[in-house]
Amino acid sequence: MALVSLILATGRDPQMNSVYPTALQPVLGKPMLAYAVATARECGADPLWVVTGPATEQVSEIMGPELNYLSLPESRETGQALLSASEALADCSGDVLVLPGNMPLLTADALRQLLEAKRAQGASAAVLTLERRHSSGGDRIIQDAADLISAVIPEEDATEEQRQNNAADAGVYCFGIGELRAALAKLSPRTGRGEYSLAEVFTIMLESGAKVIGVPAGDPLTVLRPTDRMQLARTEKCLKEAINGRWMRDGVTLADPDFTYIGPDVVIGRDTRILPGTFLFGKSMIGENCTIGPHTRIVDSSIGRDSVVEHSQVLQSRLGAANQVGPFAFIRPGTVTAGQVKIGDFVELKNCQIEQGSKVPHLTYLGDTEVGAGVNIGAGTITCNYDGVHKHRTIIGDGAFIGSNSNLVAPVKVGAGATVGAGSTITKEVPPGALAVARSRQEVKPEWRSPRDRAGK
Repeated sequence: MALVSLILATGRDPQMNSVYPTALQPVLGKPMLAYAVATARECGADPLWVVTGPATEQVSEIMGPELNYLSLPESRETGQALLSASEALADCSGDVLVLPGNMPLLTADALRQLLEAKRAQGASAAVLTLERRHSSGGDRIIQDAADLISAVIPEEDATEEQRQNNAADAGVYCFGIGELRAALAKLSPRTGRGEYSLAEVFTIMLESGAKVIGVPAGDPLTVLRPTDRMQLARTEKCLKEAINGRWMRDGVTLADPDFTYIGPDVVIGRDTRILPGTFLFGKSMIGENCTIGPHTRIVDSSIGRDSVVEHSQVLQSRLGAANQVGPFAFIRPGTVTAGQVKIGDFVELKNCQIEQGSKVPHLTYLGDTEVGAGVNIGAGTITCNYDGVHKHRTIIGDGAFIGSNSNLVAPVKVGAGATVGAGSTITKEVPPGALAVARSRQEVKPEWRSPRDRAGK
């Protein structure tokens, strides 16, 4: 049976005090909305719509144009969001999963359980429910021992007895599309408020004889929905503990799990050691038997096995096996290295290709540069890649030796086996095997009297 999904990302919670919708707040380097999208896709939902408020442009800029967006003129209740999506569902059949965009701990297993329960019992709708003792809010669910729901009561309308003795709506639903659209067609705004209540949708369905069931959420942490910064921090901590625990069970050493942050899409090989203060985000891949950290940030990059990266940042780059990086190296997007490359302290690389066994030991900037195998780059070397308008490439051949404090003014090529003398500024091609020296001749004036000497100071 077909399955589609609606993800609700309409609101800016005032407690967040942010210009961004709550669903765009990051958890472990990834917007909460991205977790919801990934979870829905893991369940096989297609197509998938994101219902936004006035900030559609912000959402699409961060999440990308490949998603389907339904925009509301202002942030409203869930009932209004579903009503706005009714037309989009007109050509769909089967079931629709409805979930909030700010529930990053929700699992695909929980969604599948909700979907399977609805289908197995022939229900028109299923609601993920939370035990009263785990809930401080949400619409109240009146249900019997068989989890058949007889009423959904808005939190503000519930009596104290109903709040104390009944489960709460966790904010995740599965509807039959036909039954949902039929109920939405009868939906009217709440008297005096002008709002369309989700509880009223369930009331319409129940009055028509539809079967609505509750499905317990199980672990209450899976339905955490942060609406302020404190809850956001708690949510990130819960997810961090789960991810870190999984990697330690899979053979990765975390020297200080409380001070190690690993995103949900990161992959780490066995026997790798992650030291404190390390942040691994995006789709990064760390090979086996590496040492990463301390105080290192790697984003959307791959690190080959047996490598060491310490006190450094690596962004959107690919490093080969047995690389030595840091301390205090900055590897910017587009850099690719082969095996056994050394990138030492206070080295910055941007869009570079470095071949087997080459060394950039310290105090160097290489931008838009190709470095052959077995090259040594002396301290203080700079490739001058920008002329104020365009970027240009520097090519250094295999086995070349670049002396300290050299400037290679791109576009320029240094041939294989060539040597550049320390302190040179190279503006023309250096042939293979040649020595290039481009610096002023030294003059020594014995017994020279400085202006201070002549002034008697």
